[in-house]
Amino acid sequence: MHLKSSPAAHPRPPFRPATLHGSKREARIAVHLLLVLTAGAYLPTPLYPGYQQAFGFTDLTMVLIYAVFALVSAPALLLFGPASDVLGRRSILRLSLLLAAIGSVCFLIADGPALLLVGRAAQGLALGAATGPATALIIESRAERQRLWASVLATMAFVGGTAAGPFAAGALAEYLPWPRLLPFVIHLGLLAIGWRRVSTLTAAPTQRLRQWRPTRPQVPHAMRHRFASAAATGFIAWTVAGVFLATIPTIITRATGTEHPAVTGGIVAVMLTCSMLVQPLVLRLSSRLAQLAGLGALLGSLVMLILTIGNSTALTLVAAVAAGIGHGFAYGSATASVDAATPAHSRGGVNAALYLAFYLGAGAPAVAVGLLTFWHPLPVAVAWLSAATAALIPVIAAAVIFTTSPHINRTVDGGTSWQESRRLDV
Repeated sequence: MHLKSSPAAHPRPPFRPATLHGSKREARIAVHLLLVLTAGAYLPTPLYPGYQQAFGFTDLTMVLIYAVFALVSAPALLLFGPASDVLGRRSILRLSLLLAAIGSVCFLIADGPALLLVGRAAQGLALGAATGPATALIIESRAERQRLWASVLATMAFVGGTAAGPFAAGALAEYLPWPRLLPFVIHLGLLAIGWRRVSTLTAAPTQRLRQWRPTRPQVPHAMRHRFASAAATGFIAWTVAGVFLATIPTIITRATGTEHPAVTGGIVAVMLTCSMLVQPLVLRLSSRLAQLAGLGALLGSLVMLILTIGNSTALTLVAAVAAGIGHGFAYGSATASVDAATPAHSRGGVNAALYLAFYLGAGAPAVAVGLLTFWHPLPVAVAWLSAATAALIPVIAAAVIFTTSPHINRTVDGGTSWQESRRLDV
């Protein structure tokens, strides 16, 4: 999941790249890191059924292994974002690469669920640490009038890596030997390349460590209605994505009686690819239209998911496409809507609060599914959660309509209206 604005949320460090050319080179490095780190974090997605069969753990443990990543990433984002301003971006990016390597090594040597949980936590810390400085490098590579497009580029890199991970792991596991080893060996190689590229970044002068303070979630009173509806929209978008990432591979495997990681990884990758492809369209639409379109597609996806629950791979694929389109519109428009209305001096607290909502959407409902498996089989638990989520969508849609109506659709001092942002040359 990602996190396009989190880095912009923090105060800018005193260091600036010397030239625009250097900035663009550093932006390419940052895109590479986001792709590699997010791909590594979602490599296990199509492998969950195999891990569960090999180690014999419960469905609750399986969804906890997925959810611990999101639940660890949120506090890591708040802690490490400001730290990059104090210690320098190169130092924090190196730390993120080391943490990601630890995560992949844990999966390489795993002999039970404990190491899988440790590996997921390390991956969450890695991405939480890298999101701020990497996205800031991307945004600062663009002129001021192109910052919105740079934010979209960072989000697309995040979601693109999230799609590439399950697809690559599924294909490697299906067609090559060592299905639970080879994906992580390759990932370690990509991390080594990333380390070498990060070493070419110009070292920024560091400040005293005692100047570091975690980002505190905080929303100005004048934009709280708009923030609440956008946060709810993004929460639902990540809830649906989380259901697919955490449970669909296992549900399809059980329904078909055969493990096909290439198929399950491909379905998840299709969902995330659709999200990535529609996100550039967000800036061409109004806030209301983009969020409502996303919510409508998410509702359709949930209805299809409830009807099939893995019994039809074809219908699950259609549901995944709808979920991806809905996720791209809902998540992208929610972040862009809040970004447009947020004054520069409040960006840190606002974005921290917004992405906490997104991370909770990605992780908490998956845990709820796991708890429901105490009383119901996994497909039934997913159906119950999907129904509850679907019931919330009309309420959130009504809130979006209200908060984007002309009499309250105004910005806080220093913000940029959505209409103005659409006219930017992005």
